[in-house]
Amino acid sequence: MKSISEINAEFKACDINELKSFIDEYVSDERGGVKKIINSAEKKIEALENEKKRIYALSEFERKYNDYGLICGIDEVGRGPLAGPVVAGAVILPKDCDILYINDSKKLSEKMREALYDEIEKKAVACSVGYASPERIDEINILQATYEAMREAIAGLSVSPDLLLNDAVTIPMVSIKQVPIIKGDAKSISIGAASIYAKVTRDRLMYEYDKKYPEYGFAKHVGYGTKEHIDALKKFGPCPIHRRTFIKNFCD
Repeated sequence: MKSISEINAEFKACDINELKSFIDEYVSDERGGVKKIINSAEKKIEALENEKKRIYALSEFERKYNDYGLICGIDEVGRGPLAGPVVAGAVILPKDCDILYINDSKKLSEKMREALYDEIEKKAVACSVGYASPERIDEINILQATYEAMREAIAGLSVSPDLLLNDAVTIPMVSIKQVPIIKGDAKSISIGAASIYAKVTRDRLMYEYDKKYPEYGFAKHVGYGTKEHIDALKKFGPCPIHRRTFIKNFCD
């Protein structure tokens, strides 16, 4: 008979798809330690089923507009920071998308966002990002710059979508049919995927800027107006990636 520690090690090594067989093998073991392991395995399966149900609900808009063909989620990240670009993501997921845990990028840990970014890039029909620089934001304002970044993201897709699901906005100068969805990154799997794709892209860029301008702490706040960032602005003045129209209250 296997020891409890051996069974626990086997449980930890189990792929999610192997858990049912694992439970069947050890469910008749009356030892208390084994029963706890079985209970943990059952909870893991239950959590997976609940996540599948959540993802199904998150795909409501994609099912609703299924007849349109290729559906692209659009979202942006970085409208509020004092520094760095605004980045838009565009993601077309397959009809039978099996990616779990997609959500509004703000609700996910950095580790989960990074893992999902890689999975989205691997499984998406197409994905792309668009940028608007701090200079462009200052020149035409953040809303218009965001629209430009979104148009760039759409244009960068390897295939042309038939429908856009947007987080709250209607993008000017785009001929593709658009459906704006308030808080769409938490209501549409496609928009959620675009949110993650844009967020990871922008964060990685800000980590690189941190190496170039370490005095501002970009790796910690990715350009947002934290006390640490504002204090650095007052001490060192702006650097080339600061948005001049956003920092007027903090710099001469």
